[in-house]
Amino acid sequence: QVQFVESGGGLVQSGGSLRLSCTASGFTFRDYSMTWFRLVPGKGRVPVATISGDGMKIEYVDSVKGRFTISRGDAENTIYLQMNSLKPEDTAQYYCNAGWGSPAFPSYWGQGSQVTVSE
Repeated sequence: QVQFVESGGGLVQSGGSLRLSCTASGFTFRDYSMTWFRLVPGKGRVPVATISGDGMKIEYVDSVKGRFTISRGDAENTIYLQMNSLKPEDTAQYYCNAGWGSPAFPSYWGQGSQVTVSE
């Protein structure tokens, strides 16, 4: 069964850093692009950063470019999101799923990881 487990969130002051992790199971990890999403009120889960299966192609939403870095460790079936220079508007529940920009497994979501950035 497909499963995603996110971790690493927390409360941080504006300008601070956090590193999120997402461990996936139930599918051939290296065959899939992976995307980090965040839950935006009124919009649902929106993509933040995406990495291809071979790690060679990466894409970010404009609002996080230069601040966030997505990476993957195929041996661990894990992706990461290094978040630097955090802003209050980055506050959200963060999720991961397979797929490029849209979830390959839309019926399967983890519990997410809450990121809260204070002023």
